[in-house]
Amino acid sequence: MKRIYTVQHTQSEHHTNGMVGSWTDWNLTDLGKQQADQIAKNLKQELDGKKIVLYTSDLKRAKQTADSIASLFQVEPIVKKELRERNLGRCCGKSVQWLRENLECDEKTIDDRLFSDAESRRDEWNRLKPFFDQVMAEDSVNIIIVSHGDLLSVFNSMFLGLEVESLNACEMFGFAGGVSQMIVRDDGKRIIKRISDMSFVR
Repeated sequence: MKRIYTVQHTQSEHHTNGMVGSWTDWNLTDLGKQQADQIAKNLKQELDGKKIVLYTSDLKRAKQTADSIASLFQVEPIVKKELRERNLGRCCGKSVQWLRENLECDEKTIDDRLFSDAESRRDEWNRLKPFFDQVMAEDSVNIIIVSHGDLLSVFNSMFLGLEVESLNACEMFGFAGGVSQMIVRDDGKRIIKRISDMSFVR
């Protein structure tokens, strides 16, 4: 049986300063660092004595969350650019207000882009898919993945076996600091035990 824990990075500076997240490389806030430490403690308690593999996005807010986990488990996080948040193009580094005032396209389908140089949801899906397939095929039984809200919503859909077009009709978003637990049984059946469980930050 394989256990996969996904962790949405904790409170980041862009959650408090009105700026766009995306590929802008924000740090965690002091609260975010405390939340990351608490998630690490709770994961350690749940997985104590078990060997884990830890993957993380290379963006600071995810990497700093992963570093707290890595420290307690005494492992080196494996950094994957494929786990970055969706690229929103030229609004990176700008405010959320600027994004709203300069929006080029109101996304209605998975092929729409907020800006001409941004990723669509299909682009994001295609970027993540090789990593997802790797995780599902590897022999590791306890895997922790630290990433971002938009990216993990795509991961959730993949885990359920949905096609990319399903994102036109439904999505599953979590919260900053939320932890999800997914299980792949030996017979191949996939089970989601928890979605964006916020008790891990307490």
